[in-house]
Amino acid sequence: MGNLAGSVRHLVLVLGDQLNEDSAALADFDPSQDMVWMAEVAEEATHVWSHQARIALFLAAMRHFRDRLLERGWRVQYRTLDDPENQGSFAAELTAAVAVLRPQRLIVVEPGEWRVEQDLRRAANSGGVPLEVRPDRHFLCSRKEFEQFAAGRSQLRLEYFYREMRKRTGILMTGSEPVGGAWNFDAENRASFPKGGPGTVPVPRSFAPDDVTREVLRLVARRFAHHPGRLDRFDWPVTAEQAQAALDDFIEHRLPTFGRFQDAMWSDFPWLYHSRLSAAMNLKLLDPRRVLDAAVRAWPRRAPLASVEGFVRQILGWREFVRGVYWLHMPSYLDRNEQDAHEDLPALYWTGQTRMNCLRQVVGQTLNLGYAHHIQRLMVTGLFALLLGVAPRAVHEWYLAVYVDAVEWVELPNTLGMSQYADGGAMASKPYVASGKYIQRMSNYCHDCPFRPDQRVGPQACPFTTLYWEFLDRHRERLAGNRRMTMQLRNLERIPAAELAVVREQAAQLRKDLP
Repeated sequence: MGNLAGSVRHLVLVLGDQLNEDSAALADFDPSQDMVWMAEVAEEATHVWSHQARIALFLAAMRHFRDRLLERGWRVQYRTLDDPENQGSFAAELTAAVAVLRPQRLIVVEPGEWRVEQDLRRAANSGGVPLEVRPDRHFLCSRKEFEQFAAGRSQLRLEYFYREMRKRTGILMTGSEPVGGAWNFDAENRASFPKGGPGTVPVPRSFAPDDVTREVLRLVARRFAHHPGRLDRFDWPVTAEQAQAALDDFIEHRLPTFGRFQDAMWSDFPWLYHSRLSAAMNLKLLDPRRVLDAAVRAWPRRAPLASVEGFVRQILGWREFVRGVYWLHMPSYLDRNEQDAHEDLPALYWTGQTRMNCLRQVVGQTLNLGYAHHIQRLMVTGLFALLLGVAPRAVHEWYLAVYVDAVEWVELPNTLGMSQYADGGAMASKPYVASGKYIQRMSNYCHDCPFRPDQRVGPQACPFTTLYWEFLDRHRERLAGNRRMTMQLRNLERIPAAELAVVREQAAQLRKDLP
């Protein structure tokens, strides 16, 4: 590197979740004067105990992106994880690069994590070099635009934001009115499977690891063998071309049925009709505009409006909404705990070993694949942690660690706000709590389980059901002012005092000795 000292005008920093060639950071790149800097650092795999597949996905995608830039003839300084001189820290690696290269300016797109943004600023200050942070054009709503939306609102609600985004973009709009006469079609999108199950479901397109990815898999297997998860089923898209192929496959084969069954679950069917595109989008291998356009063009010839709108809402609405919430409230959001929950995260979240079949299915799937769909996350693993009273930061760190699509801007609000209600309603109108009957209705998990979802006390009582009633009892004063909880609290009042005392005792025993 010595001969490069002083020859770099702009050192363009490309982070592991910013792998889009149309990035604002690369907009005015001059190959004769500028250089791209990328680094693999152990810190990003260990600050939470990351799933092996998550580590591998980031590294494989980064290396493919590096190779794409090199093919264009661009200068790239790339530090691999197994480089003997790798210091293991993002800040340390960047500080060292700045000291050697002495660039006139550092350029980066807004990071997806508050922690990384602070590290960037400290490294730039330490090296005495200006840092230019450019807006992230990947998103349809900028951080500043979301601040304007949030100004003066005591509570943030997806529905109002989503409608504004529909109007602003014109997506699924006829003039000023929504296509089909309704803003959402939730009533058509909450079906469970018949007793015989989903039948034959088109399997998502998979991508066999090439030489670059295989090298990464070997590295991760050596370096992070003690981390959760496995690598033998790794088949994620790691390039923009593969991500586009995955999108085409979803639109053709699963979008038509996605809406109706998007909340359904079934044993040993991890993908069902879901897109499996979130990881590619969160690494920015796939532009959300391209995804939205493909979905909208599928209606009406290839997919019904309910499916298209339900999918559009996840991308144009929810994905943009949670990013806005994250940057609006960080860094204090990370420590919110409005439910005063302090229990440890149970070991079963790392092992999948439990007699509760729903948790065994979802946690086992997560450890095998690094994947679970949104209802599995919200209404199985998230619900159980909420009912149990697990410290929300511990729940957040687990989600950030075990899912391949986890980047903090999207994961933290989904976990802390939506799943754990730890922000007290800043982004969700109520805690999403339910008894085991919900899981029974939306899956076949209860069929092979020793516990009965209709029983709240006794040796066969479903732990979800016991903890659900104990949760309502424990938080009844806190929830009394929430109109959306009125019916649940009325049902609580119907339980005889003597039985409710047994519920409390059984819940306390569950916290000591989970089945």
